[in-house]
Amino acid sequence: MATSLQEETLIVANDYMDFCIGIKKAPPNEAAKVMRYLGKDVERIYGFRLRPLVQFFLNSSGFDTWSKLRSVMLEVVGREGMSWGQIVSLFSFTGILAVQLSTGEEDVACSRRLVEILTEVLIGEKEEWMVQNGGWRGFIKYVQKIRPEYPVSPMKTAFLITTNIAIAGIAFLLVR
Repeated sequence: MATSLQEETLIVANDYMDFCIGIKKAPPNEAAKVMRYLGKDVERIYGFRLRPLVQFFLNSSGFDTWSKLRSVMLEVVGREGMSWGQIVSLFSFTGILAVQLSTGEEDVACSRRLVEILTEVLIGEKEEWMVQNGGWRGFIKYVQKIRPEYPVSPMKTAFLITTNIAIAGIAFLLVR
């Protein structure tokens, strides 16, 4: 039985947030495994930009964290030129946010709320783009072209550029 794009997105997002907050388990599918790898790779490369953005977001969102997060995500995905790099950047940003919001017993509940918002935004705003780009299978195929075994590949360079642009977009949205 085929899984809907929304269900697949929930699976990938749940796994990534669990992974970020330290829940140890095997990835449920290849897309989740790839998202773990790329999300953490983006965090490793761009963490020096993402972590302060997450902290700024938390400091400025007050008691309205969830709706402010939804607004930031909607603006990021609402821009022209959607890419898998933007999606991975959102996962990385949200994963860092999950870690920052973790408070012991509330870890899982908080990360589930982040998963809901991330999935709602992606499916609500970019489902057509994701379908046109092969869904999560397309994501896997895309990533196979930018594997780190080929560090100077034009595809990996393009991915890193779009990731950097997405992070700059998040920064712009948070400070304006």
